Amino acid sequence: MTWAGAAHADPARFEDFSYQGRSQEQVAKGVGQYINPILSGYYPDPSVIRVGDDYFLVNSSFSHFPGLPIFRSKDLVSWTQIGNAIDRPEQLDFTGRTVSQSVFAPDISYHDGVFYIVNTCVQCGGNFVITAKNPAGPWSNPVWLPFEGIDPSIFWDGDKAYIVNNGAPDETPRYEGHRAIWMQAFDWRTLKLVGPRTQIVNGGVDLSKKPIWIEGPHLLKRDGRYYLIAAEGGTSDNHSEVVFRADSVDGPYVPFPGNPILTQRTLDPSRANPVTSAGHAKFVQTQNGEWWATFLATRPYKDGLYNIGRETFLLPVTWRDGWPQILPAGTAIPFAAQRPKLPRQPAPALPISGDFGYVDTFQGPRLGPQWIGIRTPKHPVYRLERGALVLERGAALGDASGAPAFIGRRQQHPIATVSTTLRYSPDADGDGAGLAAVQNDRSYLVFGITRIAGKAMIALYTRDNADTDTLVASAPVTAADPVTLTIRADGGTMAFDYRVGGQQQTLKAGLDDSFLSTKRAGGFVGTVIGPYAWNH
Repeated sequence: MTWAGAAHADPARFEDFSYQGRSQEQVAKGVGQYINPILSGYYPDPSVIRVGDDYFLVNSSFSHFPGLPIFRSKDLVSWTQIGNAIDRPEQLDFTGRTVSQSVFAPDISYHDGVFYIVNTCVQCGGNFVITAKNPAGPWSNPVWLPFEGIDPSIFWDGDKAYIVNNGAPDETPRYEGHRAIWMQAFDWRTLKLVGPRTQIVNGGVDLSKKPIWIEGPHLLKRDGRYYLIAAEGGTSDNHSEVVFRADSVDGPYVPFPGNPILTQRTLDPSRANPVTSAGHAKFVQTQNGEWWATFLATRPYKDGLYNIGRETFLLPVTWRDGWPQILPAGTAIPFAAQRPKLPRQPAPALPISGDFGYVDTFQGPRLGPQWIGIRTPKHPVYRLERGALVLERGAALGDASGAPAFIGRRQQHPIATVSTTLRYSPDADGDGAGLAAVQNDRSYLVFGITRIAGKAMIALYTRDNADTDTLVASAPVTAADPVTLTIRADGGTMAFDYRVGGQQQTLKAGLDDSFLSTKRAGGFVGTVIGPYAWNH
């Protein structure tokens, strides 16, 4: 079956979207504590800064649009999304890109009244910088920066600026994953690179041990010394954060003898409620002098499987003998920890950490910034109309040539319930509308109303790292009535319920949903669930 965007006739009308989620670890929060992760669900590669008493954070979003979500906080714990840096189709074109391509590992910084994000659009233009006076937007169109590699960040040293990034080494790579960290001066007035590019780290902490994927570099200055922090080991179970130090910004950069300063790779993988894959950190100093690190990590539900992506965590940084440490070796990342010594702010109107739920009844003039689609749309694939989300036309799920008529929210807990009430009558065989849970172009499921052999049906289709869909279950339904669709996720399984005319039934229970995990599907994102409409 081909799941293409819905035709113009009889558009699908979604009256609401509700989400309720909880974490499997169920940790009690003590007095003065916060809960990790601070951003639940698919929010990887966090980059954080402080401007006055405000903190701002940006995450990777790959080929989802709008992209590069921007958050604000007063206390590093309670975060509110204030916008997306990539929110206009003319900024970047993700057409032809798979879900896990496009915008990787952004870095946000601030200087002289201007916010900067430097980033890479993988296979869609290379490295670029965008700017804004207000971090909520609008952000500028990209200014392209002609250098090789990924994961750039800007380091401000007074009125001077430098870009550091991951790139190929200045020799023939000795092994798979052999990379280097490069630095070049950046003229922030003209948004141009100047002077020579310098390799400041080759391979990683110890090249003789063949370290892989040194990446996500950030420079900082403390007590007259320069520190380079970077991820090493690849963004999976072997992930870590390491640090180097120099007396001059140009180096030489000497590795910390106690590296890594953060990792979970030495812990027992069979431990209860593991946190894994920790790394890709950035430091921030509070107005009170404390140092903290945001970083990514994952919460597998079993056997290294996680469907909800890499998440944003927060831990304090301690300094000893001129070196920073996030966690001592062999220490598990805590789910509950003491809060920063900052004025506590109220919980955000839309929670993003801990156990929570929400309902969107589509009453406003526009969707909130948390809603995302797949790839840059060439034309609108949805509209808000009289208290409903209306989906009409788009590309097929799995078709990288365009944007599907899909708009979703991140699944933020391994245990979650998602529901929507839908009014839709399919005109022809293959037409349909419902909920989709999408990991990538080859791994997703669709649950909704369709027409099969001339009859309206409730149907569940899956695509398991494949190019075709499989019909898992179906049942006849009266299409003239509104239908409430519910997906219940419970770790590695899902159940699918529907309600018509006051009667609730289960179409399918106990579906193994591990095909939506990163381990099986591949890539760098997490599951996104939301309304979808299609035609054959």
